[in-house]
Amino acid sequence: MSVPDSAEIAAEAEASDEVLLVAFGNGDVSAARLLTARLAPKVLRYATRLLGGDRAEAEDVTQEAMLRLWKLAPDWRQGEAKVTSWLYRVTANLCTDRLRKRRWQGPGLDQIAEPEDDAVSAAEMMDDRARVEALDQALAALPERQRQAVVLRHIEGFANPEIAAIMDIGVEAVESLTARGKRALARALAGRREELGYGY
Repeated sequence: MSVPDSAEIAAEAEASDEVLLVAFGNGDVSAARLLTARLAPKVLRYATRLLGGDRAEAEDVTQEAMLRLWKLAPDWRQGEAKVTSWLYRVTANLCTDRLRKRRWQGPGLDQIAEPEDDAVSAAEMMDDRARVEALDQALAALPERQRQAVVLRHIEGFANPEIAAIMDIGVEAVESLTARGKRALARALAGRREELGYGY
């Protein structure tokens, strides 16, 4: 087996998700590593939001979603779907299954990540944590489909047509879900704007 040169590595880093998945399906392990580094953090963040901040469960969902992607790789047909759309749909379905099995009760203290930057003051850290917890609680209170749409649009930054593909609904339905979800979030957080330092 030949060692790839720097030009091959650079070309692989620039490759689309679909090209990398096909390459992995054909036996290129380095393509899988690159695709994992690119997609797993996004899937983990999305799953964490859908699961109400439960990082441990989100990690399990991320692992399962990525395993399903690897199993699919040899049969992936380019041009039929975007890898991210497929992966986010699988992630949402896995999260839905888990939410049906339990009722979310909020993250425990041991589930809140410690800050990596020691330079952040304790007060700033508490403010940031309070904002994240307030947003996670407000998101968790939304109906499931609204929560998915709001997270995909306003946190993950997907465009409405991509969200429609992920959720398997029309673009107008996406617009309706995100609008209703945003209004519900605004109502849920309205009384806490000053406390959380958002101002008016």
